[in-house]
Amino acid sequence: MMRRREFITGLGSAAAWPVVVRAQQPNRMRRLGVLLNVAANDDYRQNRIAALEQGLQELNWTVGRNIQIDYRFGAANPDLLRKYAAELVAVPSGRW
Repeated sequence: MMRRREFITGLGSAAAWPVVVRAQQPNRMRRLGVLLNVAANDDYRQNRIAALEQGLQELNWTVGRNIQIDYRFGAANPDLLRKYAAELVAVPSGRW
């Protein structure tokens, strides 16, 4: 016959096991969609991208290691902005 203390200890061990397994899983790649209202060849584009990537780096997100960024450039064109926004939203979750 199992004692109460042994039963409770067993429950505690079983409850902690999924947390340990989850901690051992490798970091999965995250994807970020960025829609900018400038042209792809805009002079300030690189500054904006560099600032974003530096901010992410400060938060321990490294492009190519644990985050991938998809950029779209709307060039102040409302039709192009709508198209790219829909495109970024429509990406299946498995691809992100």
